[in-house]
Amino acid sequence: MYDIAIIGAGPAGASAAMFTAKAGKKTALVDDDKGITRRAWIENHYPLEGVTGTDLVERGLRQAARLGAQLVRGTVEQVERRTAGEPGFVLRLADGTTLEAGTLLLATGVNTELAKRMGVPTKPASEPRIKEVVEVDSQGRTPLEGVWAAGVVAGTSVHTIVTAGDGARVAINWLSQLAGQRYVQHDAIQKPEKQSV
Repeated sequence: MYDIAIIGAGPAGASAAMFTAKAGKKTALVDDDKGITRRAWIENHYPLEGVTGTDLVERGLRQAARLGAQLVRGTVEQVERRTAGEPGFVLRLADGTTLEAGTLLLATGVNTELAKRMGVPTKPASEPRIKEVVEVDSQGRTPLEGVWAAGVVAGTSVHTIVTAGDGARVAINWLSQLAGQRYVQHDAIQKPEKQSV
């Protein structure tokens, strides 16, 4: 059983997976390879000077995997609560595979269909060309217990740099909730040890 299953591996999902996996949480990053980011040319994503959306997504997948996330290729068709008394969810993929996770994070971009099938409320979007988004609170929690959302599906701007940041923000909020205090993790450059002569 995974601690968290992140559905969607675009900038929001992969960024969230980097934080949850690096924090030692067993993370499944589930993706159907149909995200709109792959069709983009991106010149405004710090610190990249110009990159295809496909390259951006692939870099994110590699980094999330390097930090410990398990990439699962497939389409989540159904999500159910686990049996009574057991917290979490069962995800059923189109190929018959099932996954279990304690928490879900929806990072499905412009697609709200899975969220609606799960019973997550939606509302009209404010972003141009986006019809609807899921309802979330200021932390990224949906009204459905145990289900979080980040990125475009949660009402964030479609710009990749913004959705990536939102994925990280929501992952940090989830990790903070688990820890009962604000989660902060910083890496530092390690100084080489002095060698004696």
